[in-house]
Amino acid sequence: MNRRMDNVLEFLEESAAKYPDKAVFADETQEITYREFVRRARRMATGLAKRCPPRSPVAVLGEKSVETVTAFFACVYAGCFYVPLNPLHPEERRKQILKTLGDPRILVQKGCVSLIPSGISDAILFDEAEEEEDAALLAGIRQNHADTDPLYVLFTSGSTGEPKGIAVAHRSVLDFIDKFTDIFEIGAEEIIGNQAPFDFDVSVKDIYSTISAGAVMQNIPKQKFSFPTILIDYLIERKITTLIWAVSALCILSSYRAFSYKVPADVKKVLFSGEVMPIRQLNEWKKYLPEATFVNLYGPTEITCNCTYYKLEKGEFTGDTLPIGRPFPNERVFLLGDDGTLVKDKNFTGEICVAGSALSLGYYNNEEETAKAFVRNPLVGAYCETMYRTGDLGYYDGQGELCFVGRRDFQIKHMGHRIELNEIESAILAVGGVERAVCLFDQRRDKIWALTQGAAESGEIASRLREKLPPFMVPQKYIAVEKFPLTENGKINRRLLREEYGI
Repeated sequence: MNRRMDNVLEFLEESAAKYPDKAVFADETQEITYREFVRRARRMATGLAKRCPPRSPVAVLGEKSVETVTAFFACVYAGCFYVPLNPLHPEERRKQILKTLGDPRILVQKGCVSLIPSGISDAILFDEAEEEEDAALLAGIRQNHADTDPLYVLFTSGSTGEPKGIAVAHRSVLDFIDKFTDIFEIGAEEIIGNQAPFDFDVSVKDIYSTISAGAVMQNIPKQKFSFPTILIDYLIERKITTLIWAVSALCILSSYRAFSYKVPADVKKVLFSGEVMPIRQLNEWKKYLPEATFVNLYGPTEITCNCTYYKLEKGEFTGDTLPIGRPFPNERVFLLGDDGTLVKDKNFTGEICVAGSALSLGYYNNEEETAKAFVRNPLVGAYCETMYRTGDLGYYDGQGELCFVGRRDFQIKHMGHRIELNEIESAILAVGGVERAVCLFDQRRDKIWALTQGAAESGEIASRLREKLPPFMVPQKYIAVEKFPLTENGKINRRLLREEYGI
């Protein structure tokens, strides 16, 4: 697209000028046009700017709604950066986030007032922030803006330890979204079905692809995902064309054979990330949407959503491993060995590292953790280039495509062998009747546990694994799970599984 912009508001204002009376965001009960959205965001920003200095955090506590997205952009117009507070999280987590932020201003939706953590009195209702627009005030703020200013801070899921706040700048989002919408041909005709909670970076792709392309984002209520047929009806009713979803959300429909009920034929693009997509589930989607574009996306929040992508060919995917593909333009993705040297050879494992303007600003108020993950690239000696160490392991396959192996912390030592648990999970998922699978290592008992969802019996799974894997990789314990617990980000919650089964 070759647009040079310095502030994400330029995405919004450009589309608002083209499509003033077109809906931009919608939820189950309301929708708002581009013109009205800008007007309301600027009015709210006027009140907010009088209370909050530029480049300061504003915690936004609200349901997934049109109003909450409006509050995000009010923060941006006020020269601040927003931090979503998920109303479904426990109070203690919200307290942790606010403490890390340094007790910021809280912008709160009327229906969420009761969820403000105890001891907090400095909160502003969405409606109370709205004032008559002060164009001069907002223009002055905009004039002093730099593209390296933070846009948002998203906190990690916090399944273990203290949550970390990842600060992302305008420049990173501008660069990424420009490439993202271009590569996947996301245009003004798109109706993007938002699945992800607003404190999860998948929603960043939904929100900013929408305003960049002049499209519509339709918020899908969380409760719809508990009823596959109702979810299908909602996709059809709202004429959703584009799904940028977590793998677990896609598996809800394919695992429960929802397509035998109805097919959401308007869906033309399915982009997924968050976990390894089970091949059987992928092919179920491809079977019922044969003309749709399917894309495997990879990348942690620390590098602004994604750093690689793999577009699938039409028809059934017949490989054993789904590649994560090639880097997005202006992002450099490479593998480093344990000795810090570049891994080039095929089928050799290294840590996935990323450099480029998509890198986040680091962890908010956490210099120690930032210094561990955002480090100098050892391959560049003449100047200081920062790279991000993902903690993920990968390799190049026979076709030169980058493939994900697993997490460094999922790598175990068992029976004298170094093992990637993800490799065992992939083998289990290849067994007929297995829908989802997780492997956990019981260090105390020196046993590998296989937890599976689906119709396949444990004896059958074990028999098939003995045919495919060396003996030291075959699990010693098998458990049938009716439904896997998920994190707020839609990933399988391994910590809860460990607690439940005493692993």
